[in-house]
Amino acid sequence: VKRVNYPGLASHPQHELAKRQMRWFGSTMSVELCGGVEEARNLTKRLRLVRNAVTLGGPDTLISHSATSTHLSVPPDVKASTGISDALLRVSVGLESARDIIADFSQALQ
Repeated sequence: VKRVNYPGLASHPQHELAKRQMRWFGSTMSVELCGGVEEARNLTKRLRLVRNAVTLGGPDTLISHSATSTHLSVPPDVKASTGISDALLRVSVGLESARDIIADFSQALQ
C-alpha cells in the first residue's frame, strides 16, 4: 500500500480541519496501491468478504476501482491533478466485524 486517504489519520493533510468540523470521520476512505491498474483489479478479485461495487454506504463493505468505473471517462490529466491514480481504490466500510474486514484485506494483499 502506497497511501491511505482518511481524514481520521493524523497523517492526512486536512486532519486538523476534519477534527474541527466532524464528530466522527466517516466510513469511507481511499487506498492507493504501489502497482497500477492491474494490481488494483487483482486486489478486488482476491477479496472474499469485501465486494466490488460502485456505490457508497450500506451495510456491506464495498470497494471500487475509480479509474475503471466512476472516473473511466475523466481525462488522464484531470485524474492526475485530483489525485486519482490507476492504483486508487475507494473503500466504504460496512457493518461486518472489523477483524473479518482486516483479515480479508490482509489475505488479498499477500
